[in-house]
Amino acid sequence: MRMMVYGFGPYRDFEKNITQHIVRKLPRSANLQKIVFPVRFDKKQFTGAVKKHRPDFVLGLGQSSRGRLLRIERRAVNKRREQKKEKARSILRGGPRWLPTTLRLGKLALGKQTKISHNAGDYVCNFSMYVMLDYLQRHRSETGFGFIHVPYRYNLKSAVRIVLKVLESRQLATVRCSNRIPLYRVFLG
Repeated sequence: MRMMVYGFGPYRDFEKNITQHIVRKLPRSANLQKIVFPVRFDKKQFTGAVKKHRPDFVLGLGQSSRGRLLRIERRAVNKRREQKKEKARSILRGGPRWLPTTLRLGKLALGKQTKISHNAGDYVCNFSMYVMLDYLQRHRSETGFGFIHVPYRYNLKSAVRIVLKVLESRQLATVRCSNRIPLYRVFLG
């Protein structure tokens, strides 16, 4: 099984990004592609990585600036903005309002320090999710896609342990669904 995990580098007032450190702490493996993206609205960096590595599943990690729980994101919204003061605009003109993640990470399986979220924001994390999910959908890919937001003050060792739990799980199952995306991958953990 080919896996791709990505995080992001520093941005705005944050000199460090916990996701960058999580990705770098993951062990090397022939089946695991680890990527740290610069924080920018660049569709090609995201779709290019999927095209190049052709993973069976993708796990995205984003840093959240508030909260204390890991947020398992369930969907990406078709909106983006670089500054909170500016009006949000569409990522993909005429695209669906939102796209569901296709790798269902279970809250219970990942522990008490997690919560389910239906709002990934409108910055680069959400942008990366929407762009990749749209790409996978348009190419009728069965690649599973999941995303976790990690608070910037979260314990690094705990975060790495949780990500490894997802990656090491062999309990990924595929389920037929009548949604726009033909297959869902479900983490049964």
